[in-house]
Amino acid sequence: MGRAITLIRSSALSDVAEYAYAATAPAEARLVFLAGACPLNEDGSTAAVGDYAGQAAKAVENMRVALAAAGASLDDVISTRVLVASSRQEDLVKAWEVVRDAFGDHDVPSTLMGVTVLGYNDQLVEIEGVAAVLDS
Repeated sequence: MGRAITLIRSSALSDVAEYAYAATAPAEARLVFLAGACPLNEDGSTAAVGDYAGQAAKAVENMRVALAAAGASLDDVISTRVLVASSRQEDLVKAWEVVRDAFGDHDVPSTLMGVTVLGYNDQLVEIEGVAAVLDS
């Protein structure tokens, strides 16, 4: 199965960002819209309470599981939104570094946002994503 994603970079934009600025998928790609991947254990408890990096790692792990169930992987993700319950930039960076490292060279367009609160008790991180898959 071939990859559907093309990452786009522009020499007219700063190269400081650790992600591509845009991405495309061909018309025949099947889109997979992911709910926010949360740092929840199988029993519903929140993993890594108080640990931004630990929660980001668990959210990425759960994202991988959801993608696999849809016939996709992290390499099929076309964009992400990383939500971090903090107003401190260093907390956002802790979570972002885990997400960035998980994606490796497949540095999809991403938005990193500090938010007031997330939906589960003790939740600090959530990762939304969209993937594109060629099924042929």
